[in-house]
Amino acid sequence: MSLRSAELPEPSAEARAASEALGGVIAAEIAVNGGWISFARFMELALYRPGLGYYAGGAQKFGGHAAGGDFLTAPEITPLFAQALAPQVAQILSASEAIVIEAGAGSGRLAADLLPALDALGCLPERYRILELSGALRARQQAMLAAHAPAYAARVEWLDALPERFSGCLLGNEVLDAMPSHGVHWLADGTIAEVGVSIADGRLVESSRMAAGVLREAAAAIEVALPFRGEINLAARAWVSDLSRRLERGALLLIDYGLSRRELYHPARDGGTLRCHYRHRLHHDPFWLPGLSDITSHVDFTAVAEAGFDAGLDVLGYCNQATFLLNCGIAELLQGRKVGAGETASIELRARGAVNVLLSPEEMGELFKVIGLGRGMPAPLLGFARGDKLHTL
Repeated sequence: MSLRSAELPEPSAEARAASEALGGVIAAEIAVNGGWISFARFMELALYRPGLGYYAGGAQKFGGHAAGGDFLTAPEITPLFAQALAPQVAQILSASEAIVIEAGAGSGRLAADLLPALDALGCLPERYRILELSGALRARQQAMLAAHAPAYAARVEWLDALPERFSGCLLGNEVLDAMPSHGVHWLADGTIAEVGVSIADGRLVESSRMAAGVLREAAAAIEVALPFRGEINLAARAWVSDLSRRLERGALLLIDYGLSRRELYHPARDGGTLRCHYRHRLHHDPFWLPGLSDITSHVDFTAVAEAGFDAGLDVLGYCNQATFLLNCGIAELLQGRKVGAGETASIELRARGAVNVLLSPEEMGELFKVIGLGRGMPAPLLGFARGDKLHTL
């Protein structure tokens, strides 16, 4: 894991102090646990430790350079993303209940754009529920809705936990990749080690021990060319399984960057897919000032499909983001886009450029995938009507 701090902007004194405080929490946990914690536990603390973790602190996460964010998600690139998603959500709601649950709503941009788009289709949900544990992000979502969709704000409510049972459409855009993943090293002699975190000379360092329990079973079931290093996200599998058991009727739509298992554990990806984002820079050292960078790894969509299927859901489709959005009509939406008063040609070009980012294979179009899991749904779903790659899982 190489440090690229020379290329990263200098954090403020306040941000550095918060990171140092989080580093102390991590060091104390390592000490209490005999000098070692799993990478998944480190990632959990770095991202979600109350008050200090990346998603649990008060700093800006989402948005462009001017907004001070670390990365852009699809809803923030253009409202056409939510407008294209709306017909697919409407199809699900019409076959279940008029309830939308969005897990991890980020800045709130998707909700602010999706609600009026659903209203325009005559399929406004009775309730739009946001599962968000971060108080700072809840406040930002509330401000976004108040500013950009005030007519719909009364329909939105925030959840501390998933309901025991629900029907409707659950949306998860870039949720799975930020769930804590385990580091795994398949050694040349066939043994399997778990990559974890220790302290040496006062610094966080990588260290390994033999994998055990559920992690070892999961690793042993994956075919790799030895030796191989990668990640296994047990938390994402458990979350999808839990969601699937709670769903009475409707569908889960999960959008994230990832691959099928065969592709994810291909020899070309030896070393894993762990990545960190800080101020729109990509780096590969999760130990650099913990709490200031987002830490993610690619989603194993085969594991996601298996978790849903094993819990009784139908796997409704799987394809790349470009195919899904085109099936949902994003090209027609762009073509028929109403030009606002005083809108210039440069604004129109930016709209086309934003859609190109969503669709281009070199941008988000191929890297991001969409999977649908559901119960009692019509087939096919709109987004998977053409180009479904379910057979590749």
